[in-house]
Amino acid sequence: MSSNTARQKKGQGKKPLRPTPGKSPSQPPTSPSVPTSDVAPIFQFVQSVTQVTAGTLLGVTMLTSSVIAGGLVGLAVSFRNLPDVRVLRNYIPAETTYVYDVKGTLLDSLHDEFNREVVDLDNVSPNLKRAVLAIEDSYFFSHHGINPTSVGRAVLSNLEEGRTVEGGSTVTMQLVKNLFLTPERSLSRKIAEAVLALRLEQIFTKNQILEMYLNQVYWGHNTYGAQTAAQSYFGKSAAALTLGESAMMAGLIQAPEDYSPFVDYQLAKRRQATVLDRMVALKWITPAEATDAKNQPIQLGDITSFKASRSPHVTGAVVQELEDRFGQDAVLKGGMRVQTTFDLELQGIAEQVVKTGHSRLLRQGVRADQMALVAVDPRTHFVKAMVGSVDYQQSQYNRAIQSLRQPGSAFKPFVYYAAFASGKTSPDSTIADTPVSYPDGYETYTPQNYGGGYSGTMTIRAALEQSRNVPAVKLGQEIGINRVIEICRTLGIKSPIEPVVSLPLGSVDLTPLEMASAYATFASGGWQSDTTFIVRVTNSSGQILLDNTPSPQMVLDPWAVAALNDVLQGVITNGTAKAANIGRPAAGKTGTTSSERDIWFAGYVPQLSVAVWVGNDDYSPVGQGVTGGKFVAPIWRNFMLQALNGVPVESFAPPSAFVRP
Repeated sequence: MSSNTARQKKGQGKKPLRPTPGKSPSQPPTSPSVPTSDVAPIFQFVQSVTQVTAGTLLGVTMLTSSVIAGGLVGLAVSFRNLPDVRVLRNYIPAETTYVYDVKGTLLDSLHDEFNREVVDLDNVSPNLKRAVLAIEDSYFFSHHGINPTSVGRAVLSNLEEGRTVEGGSTVTMQLVKNLFLTPERSLSRKIAEAVLALRLEQIFTKNQILEMYLNQVYWGHNTYGAQTAAQSYFGKSAAALTLGESAMMAGLIQAPEDYSPFVDYQLAKRRQATVLDRMVALKWITPAEATDAKNQPIQLGDITSFKASRSPHVTGAVVQELEDRFGQDAVLKGGMRVQTTFDLELQGIAEQVVKTGHSRLLRQGVRADQMALVAVDPRTHFVKAMVGSVDYQQSQYNRAIQSLRQPGSAFKPFVYYAAFASGKTSPDSTIADTPVSYPDGYETYTPQNYGGGYSGTMTIRAALEQSRNVPAVKLGQEIGINRVIEICRTLGIKSPIEPVVSLPLGSVDLTPLEMASAYATFASGGWQSDTTFIVRVTNSSGQILLDNTPSPQMVLDPWAVAALNDVLQGVITNGTAKAANIGRPAAGKTGTTSSERDIWFAGYVPQLSVAVWVGNDDYSPVGQGVTGGKFVAPIWRNFMLQALNGVPVESFAPPSAFVRP
C-alpha cells in the first residue's frame, strides 16, 4: 500500500472543523489575508521539480508550465475557501473514556471509532519522536510546513507514473489533511494542504504541531494517538517505549494494518529495520544502537479497541448513569476518567456465588432460571457489587436494576419500622394473630398466614421473626398505608406503589437494588446518601466533572431503626432465616411471594447490605414449598462469609442507646 493510500484511509470519516457560529460556511471566519510567505515556498517546490528532472529541456519546460499553471489555479481557489487553522487553539480531539473500579483497576474503555488517549509531548518517549520524524519528516524542525524538495520530487514521480506513487507530505501537511481536508487526490488538494501547513506553522510551535500529530495519527486496529497505540501494541505507555518498539510503531504509519505485528510480525520487523536504518543514515543513532534495537525481543500487548468489559453488568449500569447525566456523545468522545463504586474483587465473588448458587438450586429441584444480587455499602450507599443474571453471555438483561419483582415478606421491615417510629409500638408490644378482613376496593381482603393457621396474641418481635402475615397487615392498617409509602420514599424507593391493603405483604414491584439500598439505611442506623455507581468523574486533564462524595443525612428515627435492627437480628438467630447465620451480628428478612414466583433474602451488617432475588422471567413458580429462608438465605450467607473475610466484626447500636419517640 502506498503512503498516500494509507494516509487517505486514516482520514476517512473525519469532518472539517466547523467555522465559527454565525459565519457563512463558504467564507472562513475572519480569514486572514494570505501573506507572501505562504506563496514563496509553493513556487520553491516548482523550481525544485525542475532541478530534480534534469531531463530534456522540452520535458522540463512543459512540466514546469503545467505545475505553475495548475498551482496558480489551485491557489486562487484554495485561498478563498480554506478553513481557519486558528480553530485548533481550542481543538479537543475525540478521546476514549476509561472506567475503573473503586481501587483504580480498569474495567472498561468506551469510545466510538476513535480509540484515543491524549498525552503531552513530554509524556512521549524521545525514541518514538525521533523514529517518527526519521521515517515521516526528517526535516521537520528546519522547514516551515512544506519541504519543497521532497514535494517536487513527489510531483515528478507521480506525473511520470501517471498515478500517486509518492506523497512528499510533511508531518504538518499530514496533520492538516487529517483534520481539515478530504481524501481527494488532486493537485489543488495538495496545494491546499501546503497552504494550510504554512498557516499552521505560523501560529503553532514545532513542539505543539508534533504533539497534535502524535495524538492524531492513526496507528491501526482502531487506535489513534501514540499513547493508545503503545498500550495496544506493547502494553505500556508512550513514555516507556524502547528504541526497538518506537521504530516498529513509527513504521506502521504508512500502512498500519499491513505492517501491524499482529497481522504479519516478520513484515513489521522488516519495516522496523527500515526505520532504524534511516535513523542511522541521519546520524540520529549509531549503527550499534540500531543493531541492538533490531535484536531486542518484542513483547506484544493486546489490542485495546472494543475489548469486552471485565464486568459488563456493572459497566452497563455505569454507562447508563453517565449518559443520563452527560449524554452519549460526551461519554464516547469526552475522554472521561470514571471511578466507580464497585470493588472488582467483591464483584468476582458475587458473580461466582450466583453461578454456584444457581447450580445448587437446580440440583435441589428449584425451577428458577435467574438470579440477581446487589451489595451496597451502608456507610456511603456506594454499590459495591451487582449481578443481573446467572450468565451474562446468555442474558444481558440486568435484573438487579431493571427487573421489578414482588419482595413478599421482605417488604415487612418497612411496615414495622413505621410502627416503631410512631411511638405507639415497641418490639415487646403484643398483637393478635387472628382472623380479620378489610374492604379493598369492591372486594373484601382477608389475609392468610403462610402455611395457614393463626398464633393468637404474640409479641411484635415474634410476629416478625416468624414472618406472620396477619399481624403485618393489621399494623399497616393501624399506621396507615400512606405512611408506609412515605417511609419507602424516604428510603429512596422510586418504583410505583399502590396503597392497597395487602401492601405490607409485599404486593408491590421493586428492584433488588431498591431493596439492598433501603436495607442499607437500616444498617447505617438511619443515615442515608444517594445510592450511586459512580464515585467521581474527571476529564483527561483531571478537572472534576462529577463528585459523588457521600453527604449522609439522618432520615430515620434512631430509636425506631435500632429497634428494627434488634428484631431483624432475631429473624436470623431465632426465625425464618437461620440458614443465613454468619457468626456475627447480622439482620435480615426472608421473602416468598404467593405461588412461589419470587423468593428473596435481604440482609445486612453495619458494613454491607445485600439483597438476593431468585425467580423466572416468565413469572412461573419456582416450586411448591420453596421459600427464601430455605433456599436463598444460604446463597446470601455464602456471599457474606467471603465478602466479610478480614472485615472487623461490628454490632448494631441497641435501642437503649436512644430516646424512644
